[in-house]
Order: sequence, then C-alpha cells, then structure tokens
Amino acid sequence: MLALLLLPQAHAQALQPVPALSARVIDRSNSLDAAQLQALEARLAAFEAERGSQIVVLLVPTTVPEDIAAYAFRVADAWKIGRRDVGDGLIVLVAVQDRRMRIEVAKTLEGSVPDIAAKQIIDEAMAPRFRQGDYAGGLDAAIDQLGARIRGEPLPPVRPADAGWT
Repeated sequence: MLALLLLPQAHAQALQPVPALSARVIDRSNSLDAAQLQALEARLAAFEAERGSQIVVLLVPTTVPEDIAAYAFRVADAWKIGRRDVGDGLIVLVAVQDRRMRIEVAKTLEGSVPDIAAKQIIDEAMAPRFRQGDYAGGLDAAIDQLGARIRGEPLPPVRPADAGWT
C-alpha cells in the first residue's frame, strides 16, 4: 500500500530551474555562437539606454514538465525585468527542444505588446527563421518589432539612476 502512495512522487519530474539573471541574453541551449550573443546583447543594451525598458532573451533546451507559459511566469516573477517604478520589462523565452516560444510582458507594456501582437511576432518573425536554424536572425527580427512597438509607448524618460545593468 505504501508503495502505491509513493508511486506518483517517483514519476514526478522536477521543475526546470530559473537561471540567474546574468546578462540580457542567456543561452542555456547553446543555440547562439559568441558573436551572435555579443551582437544581441549590444542591441538590447543600446535599446535599454535609449528607452529605459529592459528586454531579456532566454533560450533553454526545455521547460518540461511545465508548459512554456508557466515557466515564463516563474522566470518573470524571479527576475522582475524592467524599471521598478515603471514596470516596463519584457522577456523573450525560447524552449528550443520543445519548439515553443513566448513573449512575457510586464504590465506597463501590455498596451504596446498585447498578446495578439506577441503571437504575431512569434509566428511571423521568429518561427520561420527558427525552422531554418537561424535563431539569431529570429531573435533579431523579434527585437526589431518589439523595439518599434515599445518606442511608440509614452514611457517616462531614462534617468541616470536607470542606466546600467542590475
């Protein structure tokens, strides 16, 4: 009888850990080379200096046993991307082996990047390039579209205290 009670726990799979927030582009799937990582990081740093909003890219092999939405929520909750007093952060999450993508948007940016726009960016900018194995190109295209949408949002200006990576 005790063995039957323990059986579900034996088959339960541990949740994927949330990696430490150590850069604007974190590639745990090894899908990007060093030059691609550096180029994306530089683009995101320049955008953050210009607008104040933070965009962070996370590539992981898988989010199993969670679906990508649940994992993205845990990442967003742990990282708290964006300016604290503005809430203008965004996470682009790619689960490479699962072939799943998600754009997790903080409250202030929900107007400029609503769910339908995030889906369109995934379907039209990221997925076609990812199918060809061009992860850097897909992320670059997504960052272009996300940046254009955020630039149209009336956000508070960048203050000196906002500058720099925390």
